Amino acid sequence: MNKMELENRLIEFSVQVNDCICNLAKHPTVNHLKDQVIRSSNSCTLNYAEAISAESRKDFIHKLGIVIKEQRETKANLRIMMRFSTKSGEELLKLINESDELLAIFHKTIMTAKKNS
Repeated sequence: MNKMELENRLIEFSVQVNDCICNLAKHPTVNHLKDQVIRSSNSCTLNYAEAISAESRKDFIHKLGIVIKEQRETKANLRIMMRFSTKSGEELLKLINESDELLAIFHKTIMTAKKNS
């Protein structure tokens, strides 16, 4: 998967997260988490875009580390929201699985970048 394909995958993930959470039931906890997950899922995409144009390998690794942190936050928020939702549970599970796949890609990318340093 090249950089543009991965960036497009992240964009699609962000859009799917935003679409899914708009349909969740109103609950004080879920409402709070909705704001959090919007920020973190979009942050993954935006930080990856910055990583693509990193000034050095060290900068690239650092920015991908931020992507991983934001992706983990997104996944945790989705897991909590899943506990409050019965209607969107299957959709949230798909997003959690995609989050796991993205995390694996970024971990592997960082390991490869460190190995090539």
